[in-house]
Amino acid sequence: MRSRGIHGRGLAVIELFDRLARRVLDRLDSEDGHALALKALRLAPLPAAGADDARLAVEAFGLAFPNPVGLAAGFDKNGEVIDAVLRLGCGFAEVGTVTPLPQPGNPRPRLFRLCADEGVINRFGFNSEGHAAVLARLRARRGGGIVGVNIGANKDAADRAADYAAGVRAFAPVASYFVVNVSSPNTPGLRDLQQAAALDDLLARVLAARDERPPAERRPVLLKIAPDLALCDLDDVVRIARARGVDGMIVSNTTVTRPASLKDRATAREPGGLSGRPLFPLSTRMLAETFVRVEGAFPLIGVGGIDSGEAAWAKIAAGATLIQLYSGLVFHGVGLIRRIKRHLAERLSAEGLASLAPVVGRDAARLTAEPWPA
Repeated sequence: MRSRGIHGRGLAVIELFDRLARRVLDRLDSEDGHALALKALRLAPLPAAGADDARLAVEAFGLAFPNPVGLAAGFDKNGEVIDAVLRLGCGFAEVGTVTPLPQPGNPRPRLFRLCADEGVINRFGFNSEGHAAVLARLRARRGGGIVGVNIGANKDAADRAADYAAGVRAFAPVASYFVVNVSSPNTPGLRDLQQAAALDDLLARVLAARDERPPAERRPVLLKIAPDLALCDLDDVVRIARARGVDGMIVSNTTVTRPASLKDRATAREPGGLSGRPLFPLSTRMLAETFVRVEGAFPLIGVGGIDSGEAAWAKIAAGATLIQLYSGLVFHGVGLIRRIKRHLAERLSAEGLASLAPVVGRDAARLTAEPWPA
């Protein structure tokens, strides 16, 4: 009875948090609202998350995830609310992108909500408190859980690959895994690192930095790509990732394209990366395209437009072993985490499955044969 009481209080806190957030955040500048949400999560009296349905457990990259639902990078750039996110029921959380030196990012305003579309445009530009500040927070944590560190380069770095390698060396003692982020559209020239020669050099240096560590600190390295790659370029990216022996890929970052279906055309003109519901068709197609090219060499994390249990299931069927949320939380609240897990468990029951493994990628071939998302 006591555990159910704790669980019930946790649900009540989550529901209250979401109700208050909906009333307050829409009245604030988007970035101020995000900062307020982080502060509220730091202060909210959240008990530990209840045990997950055992069928949702996932083994990937040599790590045991209690469930496949994670927090994407960008929400908690500086590692301020990791433990709160895990208490909300996430199976893992990712901080960053973190740059070696502190940098302010691009001028404000740089975060915009497209409420009619349930989309978000950001052009933060790797605003970061830097390695030292984020590392201090991660070292001070008392909780466990799987925490990834998304690493990047300073805007003015003369050798960007060296910045990524420095991130691996700095965070190896505290990270569960690393993400090499070469796909943000908001740092000039960054996406050029997805080109074959540059990517090969970058991954070689990052993996060498990883392998310098003692065996206990050699963390999995994942590569995060853009949804805007041409398929011939995706061929090169996957070929290099497989040849270099990365542990996984994340598909995808935000898009610089603007779907014709967008209702908020005025806000859509803002430069930056588009995420949320409008990104779902493109990111899911790119996930399926990546899945068929990877041929089971390593697992994929699917991110982009997941705002319901149905969307999460579709992302897994397209090729995702794990999924990540961000913009969906803006419009549907932190209770979305619990609702997605419940839906996944219900679908497993309906299909008589003991795990999500048989679902991963089962729709990928069909999706890659469909017309390209408009």
